Amino acid sequence: MALSTRAVQTYQDAPPTDQLIKILSNLYDAEANPDGYVSLAIAENSLMHHVLIDHMHRNMNIPPTALTYGDGYKRLKNAAARFLTNYLKPVTPIDPSHVHISNGLAPAIQNMAWATADPGDALLLGRPYYVAFKADASRRTGVEVLPVAFGHMDPVSVEAVQKYEDEILRAKQRGQRIAGVILAHPHNPLGRCYPREALVAFMKLCQKYQIHLVSDEIYALSVFENRVDKDAAAVPFESVLSIDPEGIIDRSLIHVLWGMSKDFGANGLRMGFTVTQHNPSMRAALMSIFEFSWTSSLSDHVTANALEDDEWARRYIQDNQTKLSEHQEKVLLWARENEIEYSPGSNAGFFVWVNLGAAYRKYHTGESEDLDKTVIEALLDRRVLLADGIAFGAEKPGWFRIVFSQEAGYLAEGLRRIAMAVKGQ
Repeated sequence: MALSTRAVQTYQDAPPTDQLIKILSNLYDAEANPDGYVSLAIAENSLMHHVLIDHMHRNMNIPPTALTYGDGYKRLKNAAARFLTNYLKPVTPIDPSHVHISNGLAPAIQNMAWATADPGDALLLGRPYYVAFKADASRRTGVEVLPVAFGHMDPVSVEAVQKYEDEILRAKQRGQRIAGVILAHPHNPLGRCYPREALVAFMKLCQKYQIHLVSDEIYALSVFENRVDKDAAAVPFESVLSIDPEGIIDRSLIHVLWGMSKDFGANGLRMGFTVTQHNPSMRAALMSIFEFSWTSSLSDHVTANALEDDEWARRYIQDNQTKLSEHQEKVLLWARENEIEYSPGSNAGFFVWVNLGAAYRKYHTGESEDLDKTVIEALLDRRVLLADGIAFGAEKPGWFRIVFSQEAGYLAEGLRRIAMAVKGQ
């Protein structure tokens, strides 16, 4: 039976998943499966799983509403609004009515694309970018995602904002509407925060062209001390909501996303929050399709338990940041020891952006026709999986993302295999 045109186009454009499924079904275990694959590709944080699981068990006490459609998110919206007001430090305290809940941030991005842009319109996304943003925003909406290139310019700098304006002007010339800018703040895969002056510049740009600013702040609380790059000043995190928009931008154009996946290491909870404080039309639009991204009442219960437990959450975030700092240090020192270039000054997220292509060339004579493919194959030969720069829109070949938020032994084995792949050992 024939499928719809959009269904055929979607599955034809989607990257193949056979190899990924094969790898994930054969993961390394020091004792049970020493020849399995080490995956340092997926941005999951397992460092604090035992702490969150313990809290879940101690506070489960499942109420009857967990087996119903819930209470209209009353308890969870109250908990999220109070928690995010405490940690994001918004100029205007977040009211529960400002919060829209979805089963993760993938549907939240899709919903924002659907609500801000018509098919054929575009959203701007700086390179390199989080790989799933393009699919999340475009695959079911007909909205185009336009990557913004920077050349040798720092992608998170004030100067880089001009490149977004250049793209807006080019779109105008060809008759295409730009509906908004998507920021990963802190940045994924660079692991850095946008400085306040850059955020203000983005706000002014969006005001000038009356387009939306969508700030994905899912790593907002996974910010830590960089113990190695002392000569590269790390920028502290400041939420877009913490900047007074008066005289800078129409408040209705600002939207912030956050969720439980990263800062609480709970990808499996499927819990995302969209904060839109000053745009009742946007909130009404999101509510009109809420059933397509409805969360489980059990996930609501677990999440509210965590967000309402102030002292436990404070310790959890603090301990998580310490562990992330320790594990990042392992990767940075490993990179220096093996003379592998990396993007310096990172202090957020779970990853280090490394130039394995340049390192590979040191040990292998002759030019590779496709450097990225050559390094990917070398890594897979050593049974280690990384996210590659091709998927992340890197402007130069050879860059990869190493996720370090894994148990120390697992991470060490992965780094050992990466070094072997690069050196041809």
